[in-house]
Amino acid sequence: MKKVLFVATVPNHIICFHLPYLKWFKEIGFETHVAVNGTVNIPYCDVQYNFPIQRSPFNLKNLGALFILRKIINKNKFSLIHLHTPMGGVIGRIAAKNQRKKGSKVLYTAHGFHFYKGAPKLNWILYFPVEKYLSRFTDAIITINKEDFELIKNRNFSTKNVFLINGVGVNSARFRKATNEEKMQLRSKHGFHQAAFILIYVAEFIERKNHTFLLENLKILQNEIPDLMVIFAGRGKLLNKIQKLADKNGLKKYVIFVGFRNDIEEFIALSDVGVSVSKQEGFGINLVEEMFCGLPVVASQNRGHKEIVMHGINGYLFPLNNKNLFQEYILKLYSNKELRFELGTNASLSVNKFSLNNSLDTMKKIYTAYI
Repeated sequence: MKKVLFVATVPNHIICFHLPYLKWFKEIGFETHVAVNGTVNIPYCDVQYNFPIQRSPFNLKNLGALFILRKIINKNKFSLIHLHTPMGGVIGRIAAKNQRKKGSKVLYTAHGFHFYKGAPKLNWILYFPVEKYLSRFTDAIITINKEDFELIKNRNFSTKNVFLINGVGVNSARFRKATNEEKMQLRSKHGFHQAAFILIYVAEFIERKNHTFLLENLKILQNEIPDLMVIFAGRGKLLNKIQKLADKNGLKKYVIFVGFRNDIEEFIALSDVGVSVSKQEGFGINLVEEMFCGLPVVASQNRGHKEIVMHGINGYLFPLNNKNLFQEYILKLYSNKELRFELGTNASLSVNKFSLNNSLDTMKKIYTAYI
């Protein structure tokens, strides 16, 4: 039986983004293997490996992770190895070098390079040479935004094949536009006031997601929008810090932290506007999910968000950390219900290309070319 291996840093990455692809491999007769740091059970996975891969490239545990992964790959002789997350891509390609010479195909999905237009020079010094070098051990690189795609094409990477796909896919049956009656029912179910104006930010609590910027603006916006509420959905190492900062600034009654949710579609559907204020994104799947639910969005201007948001049509883009424009767009959507409905309708229509069905069809073609 042919075997496929997916590699990522944590199980949640596979569970959130790649289960449909594992399911497809099983349907066509492959034995599915997954290597991650964690023991959370992954559906559609026949064999799961817990190895000590770390997000930080400077963590010495990654040396041990490399030796373990190399042993796994050499033992199983996978037909296809698909690597995800930055360190998964680095360790995976080094570990697979010998087996690739014997016929294994190695794909790497770049979910957003750390080097990009406007990135710190240190990022280019540290990460760009590594990615360019490892491209010679990669049969194909898959990108999810135009900037990363063009960068590989224009910087003479060794990889012969580079693909641009419309994200990893959103289940449009799960994320759908709610009627006003459904929205009110969901608000009652989860304890939200019927008349509240609700923003939602779905993001891991890490520095890059820039939660403090949203709290700073909330202090000002709550004076203009007395019924304002902000839902923070996600988990991460900075969660406690952000919660304490909200309390310290007297924002406790305006902010609700719901953690990581398996029913996140309900919290999106009961909200009015989706926001993302991150410093950089490879794509921004949270925005796509919100737009499928008919929400207009307000997002920081970066390569990932520009793939999704058409300014003034399905939402608004503002320059990173520009408080005045962020507040202006939020207040505009608050004060004009008709505009909110128009942009939300446009949003739900504009994201069809990011549906799971479309992404799965695209990836099937790519996979088929290498198996």
